[in-house]
Amino acid sequence: MSEYSDDYDDDQAGTGADQAADFDAFFREEVDTGTRERQTLTVCGRRYTLPDSLPLMFTVGMERLQNSSDVDDVRKMLAPLFGRDALDEWAEGGMTDRQFRIVLVYAAANVRTPGSLTMEGAAELHDKQEAEKVAGGKASAPNRAARRKKNGKRRSSGKR
Repeated sequence: MSEYSDDYDDDQAGTGADQAADFDAFFREEVDTGTRERQTLTVCGRRYTLPDSLPLMFTVGMERLQNSSDVDDVRKMLAPLFGRDALDEWAEGGMTDRQFRIVLVYAAANVRTPGSLTMEGAAELHDKQEAEKVAGGKASAPNRAARRKKNGKRRSSGKR
């Protein structure tokens, strides 16, 4: 297990093999030199500029939502992209559940690759995913005759 210390001091950094990797400095420099295009969108009359990469809290929040029915989890998930009040503002603006999910599909795709997905494309992708869920949920087990053919032999009733 690694040792954690928040008392890091630049003067303590060694040289060569002793030198610690400084991810903070690396990421700060990477952000400062980054010229990645950022996608904007308007939702319920408010304009948002998406970040240049998906915040970890958004990704973690999406995972949490799989097993949660707490609306506060949704707010936490949206906060890094749209602000903590976005859910309430959108609900007050009349947004439907389908529209909400389309915005999420659009945002996730366009943070990764700005301009990669239109709203129409996000709606089509959403609808396709929903249709696949419904089709997958309604698949029934093969009936007895189909199971027999699959196994290639008839089963005995157990009586001899």
